[in-house]
Amino acid sequence: MTYEAAFESIKQHQVPEWFHDAKLGIFIHWGLYSVPGWAPEGADIDKQVAEKGWETMFANNPYSEWYLNTLRLGDTPTRRHHIATYGENFSYDDFAPMFNQAVEKWNPDEWAELFQKVGARYAVLTTKHHDGFLLWPSERTSPHKSGRFSTTRDLVGELTDSIRKHNMKMGLYYSGGLDWSFEQKPIRTLTDVHGTIVQTPEFVDYAQGHFFELIDRYAPSILWNDIGYPASANVPELFAYYYNTVSDGVVDDRWSQEPPHVPEGVHEFIPPPPAPHSDFTTPEYTSYQDIVEKKWEATRGIGHSFGYNQNEGPNDYLSVEELVRSFVDIVSKNGNLLLDVGPMADGTIPPLQKERLLGLGAWLDVNGEAIFGTRPWVTANGTSTENIPIRFTQKAGSLYAILLGTPASGQITLDKLQSADGTTITLCGSSSNLSWKQNESGLQVSLPALTDAPAYTLKITPMPQLMK
Repeated sequence: MTYEAAFESIKQHQVPEWFHDAKLGIFIHWGLYSVPGWAPEGADIDKQVAEKGWETMFANNPYSEWYLNTLRLGDTPTRRHHIATYGENFSYDDFAPMFNQAVEKWNPDEWAELFQKVGARYAVLTTKHHDGFLLWPSERTSPHKSGRFSTTRDLVGELTDSIRKHNMKMGLYYSGGLDWSFEQKPIRTLTDVHGTIVQTPEFVDYAQGHFFELIDRYAPSILWNDIGYPASANVPELFAYYYNTVSDGVVDDRWSQEPPHVPEGVHEFIPPPPAPHSDFTTPEYTSYQDIVEKKWEATRGIGHSFGYNQNEGPNDYLSVEELVRSFVDIVSKNGNLLLDVGPMADGTIPPLQKERLLGLGAWLDVNGEAIFGTRPWVTANGTSTENIPIRFTQKAGSLYAILLGTPASGQITLDKLQSADGTTITLCGSSSNLSWKQNESGLQVSLPALTDAPAYTLKITPMPQLMK
């Protein structure tokens, strides 16, 4: 259909099947912050906030892509590191020529080949993060910077071409609310995050112009905005243009145009209302407890940061086991996983990140049919009499029961499942039918010897019933 520049029309947009089927995307945070590649050692952002509050978290932000903001907050670990490493008079902008020189070594095909090997169906690149630096040679760069505040090489275009050449979809992230080249005030509190969204007519024209430029040049399959959007910007016009240009495109949920409202006498943060329209929601470093009807996409780094952080070691990264089990949980609840890599300035993906990606890919090589193209079942969560958690997905008349643990014996009982006579059960990675029997508590399945793996998948055809 042809969309009109009004939310009534935009809201008729349906999430395309490719996005439901895709399940796994790779997020890429790459920019000037990749040159220092530094943030304090810590924990996931939600844990830091829960333990010490937002102000302490921002002063010790584990997100290295927030390097400039943390630098502006006074005597922070980041500022002390910056002065010790680069000197008192070295500005953040001085990273720009260093980054432009470093990216000359980058080969986009190496990334695309890796992502394809892992099993990703799409990638999303940060075209502009909050620092305002562009990863494509736009006709318009920040008017508040001397010279061109962008890459000389078209990183966006080259990666887009390579990703598509390797049969994946390409999405583009753009920070349409925060731009620290326009707004110098640092973010100290959660209220500041939305309170520092740039609202000037100059920025509205700038951000809107960039979005139209990205659509016209690269036709991204995902338009991924962050934080929020200026109140006076014409979002329905932008969405209508996007959907009419990219027929199978999707937009995320971070387009709220309402500034935060803190009533007099109220001290806690009241978040702005959600955007009037989105194709999917984007929980960050968290998930949902149950199946969510609206499509969603969990996003997180393999470690505590999205951008490359040289301080992160093995204990800061998800293990392959944790990564696989988290991914299975997300998919069972109607989610995709947008898993981030933080390359070094020259495009090198750190070995530990690469190792975790390849571990996930190896598991998907065996179990991918239980993930890609599936839909949630009547429930996401199951249990066994052996206390092994189970997650369910379904496809083409079969139920996939994914065991998030290794049974101690040669059998497992899937609680509350009832199968009909003639049902076949197989273990993904093997073509042999498994013997099974129905008992009062559930479906008892005899298992072969299991190799060491993060999770195991039983395919049950036809689909069993859930006991009441």
